[in-house]
Amino acid sequence: MTINPNSTPPNDFVQQTIERFWQTIPPIWNQVKGNVRKVALEQFDISVEQFHVLRHIHNGVCSVSEIAEVKQISRPAVSQAVDILVERGLIQRRQDTNDRRIVQLELTENGAQVLKSIQQTNRRWMMERLSGLDDAELQQISKALETLHSTFFESLLAERQA
Repeated sequence: MTINPNSTPPNDFVQQTIERFWQTIPPIWNQVKGNVRKVALEQFDISVEQFHVLRHIHNGVCSVSEIAEVKQISRPAVSQAVDILVERGLIQRRQDTNDRRIVQLELTENGAQVLKSIQQTNRRWMMERLSGLDDAELQQISKALETLHSTFFESLLAERQA
C-alpha cells in the first residue's frame, strides 16, 4: 500500500492500531527470537540465522537465492550460513541433474532432527506463555494474526506482481 502524503490522514483508530502493533509485535518477536537463539546456541551451537535457513529449507525454499529473497538479506549472508550448516552436516547441496548451475539445498537427517528439536522446545516455551489464556482469548489472537497475515501477505504479493 502506498501512502499519498497529500491524502487525508488515516482515522484515529487506524493510527491507534498501528501504534499498538509497534508496542506489541516487535517486543514479542524479540522474545521469541531470544528464546530460539538461546536454544539453538546452547543446545546445538547454531545461530538464529542458521536456524532460519534450516526452517526455510524444511518449508521448501531450497536455494540460496530463494532463501535470500524470502529473508530479504544478501546472498553472501545466506551462503555463509549454508556453508557452516553443510560443514556441520545439517544440510547438503545437490546439483540439478538437468542443469548443473542449479544447486538445491536439503536437510540431512541430523539437520531435520536439530530443527525439530529447536521448534519443539520453542513451542513448549510459547505454550507456557499462552497457557493462562482462555479459549476465547486464544481465538481472538488467532483471528487477529490471520487478519494481519492475509493483509500483509496479500499486499506483498500484489507488490511483487506489479
